[in-house]
Amino acid sequence: MLAESFGENTSIEGSVVRGFVISLEGDAAIIDVGLKSEGRVPLKELAGPGQEPNINVGDEIEVYVERMEDKNGQAVLSRDKARREEAWGLLEASFEKQERVTGVIFGKVKGGFTVDLSGATAFLPGSQVD
Repeated sequence: MLAESFGENTSIEGSVVRGFVISLEGDAAIIDVGLKSEGRVPLKELAGPGQEPNINVGDEIEVYVERMEDKNGQAVLSRDKARREEAWGLLEASFEKQERVTGVIFGKVKGGFTVDLSGATAFLPGSQVD
């Protein structure tokens, strides 16, 4: 009976879906992904490392659906997890083809750097920098 009340949307938990920004409130974007209620995504998740978010009402974005509803009745969404899912898929394909990947260094750590690989974070040893 619970599954019937949610309709076909029960299968979207744990997956990446497209949604639309319907408003910007404080430090979050309100996203409509077609569920009974909207979800909030922190603006910091909508920016690249070291960048400001560039998002507007009406923009279409991909988000990861963690839960269809939290205790407040809102969908629990994550842009970071959606970006990571996409990045890992691209990294796996590049690995299978033995292709080089490129990334953006955004931090220095002991022995090397942290690198953004289009959403996946990686360590680059200082000895491998060219």
